[in-house]
Amino acid sequence: MRTTPSEKSLSQTVCLVDDDPLVLRSTALLLASEGFVVRQFDKGEGFIAYAASHAVPLVVLDIWMEEMTGFEVMARLCATSPQTHVILVTGHDDTVARTLAMQIGTVDFLIKPFDDEQFLGVIHRALAHWLGS
Repeated sequence: MRTTPSEKSLSQTVCLVDDDPLVLRSTALLLASEGFVVRQFDKGEGFIAYAASHAVPLVVLDIWMEEMTGFEVMARLCATSPQTHVILVTGHDDTVARTLAMQIGTVDFLIKPFDDEQFLGVIHRALAHWLGS
């Protein structure tokens, strides 16, 4: 049984960008069950527009999306919201993508499907780091 969401979680917003509706929905439900405010986007463009006018502490971003890759989204995000922390996720373990992700400063790189508790730990650490910056 899950513990009660922490007070810090209740006011934290996490954006999710993934073109797989099942992953988007299940990840959003997991985060919401922990008390996070979740904003979901199935396309990079929608998220970029949102980030241009809203503070985004953290985004969980799929790398391999059809219209715009996660790396393309991240490049545009850096121009408008450099303080946003990024966790990249992918369904394929790709050494080159993992290396690039870590070189450009992502918080973490996760392979789908990922363990719920591991994922939530990464989320909490990323937001704690964001609050400290």
